[in-house]
Amino acid sequence: MYRFLLSRQWVILTLIGLVLIPTMIELGFWQLHRHERRVEQNALIARNLEAEPVPMEELTSPGHTVPRSDYWRQITATGTFDTDHEMVVRRRTNADDRVGFHVLTPLVLADGRAVLVNRGWVPAAADQKAFPEVPAAPSGTVTVTGRLKADETTGASGIKDLKGLPPRQVMLINSEQQARLLDRQVLGGYLEQTAPKPSGGSPEMIPTPDHDSIGAHMAYAVQWWLFAAAVPVGWVILVRRERRDLAAAERTAPEPATAAA
Repeated sequence: MYRFLLSRQWVILTLIGLVLIPTMIELGFWQLHRHERRVEQNALIARNLEAEPVPMEELTSPGHTVPRSDYWRQITATGTFDTDHEMVVRRRTNADDRVGFHVLTPLVLADGRAVLVNRGWVPAAADQKAFPEVPAAPSGTVTVTGRLKADETTGASGIKDLKGLPPRQVMLINSEQQARLLDRQVLGGYLEQTAPKPSGGSPEMIPTPDHDSIGAHMAYAVQWWLFAAAVPVGWVILVRRERRDLAAAERTAPEPATAAA
């Protein structure tokens, strides 16, 4: 009755189904884990943004790797901007997805160490090799408030650290790299400035990270699991249909003619 399941066509179809079921289940769990990570990250961002600002020196030091638990922590730093060593970070976008630069200005603390301050976004010049127009940083002693961010690396960001760039242009915001250029100690990570706001609105402040949306990962997880459940159901339907078609064909087949007496 079901001997057709041993045919080459049905063996291949069954094997494909047996491979698809665990693959789709695994893809569903992959999307579930992405959903859980997004929810966890949103909670971390919200918690750290709501925390009272603390001096950056309390959370990091030269050579320190900022742990994930401290990402987006509200921090302050007091010192004077070293505009002579100001850099711009290439290929950065603003809130409207326009490509330009981030302005990276060292802030020298009272003890001589420096903090990297990402002052925000400016548009690129017509000549990509030219240094863009950057509004001057405040002079004198200032207190800057912002979000703590980890040093950027190629492995973590996917951004290639290109060599041979025009003067005062870099691809990554990295305290160790800048410490070598400044020839002074630089606190690990960097400060993403939120205050004081620049006069005239430039550089553009970097927007607060999104911590409300959770994406469609959970919906995708459920979708993959439904697909996995549909495979055996579809297989059973196809088997029953094949059995029914074969039975109908047998009933309608003409009986063999008998020899004349």
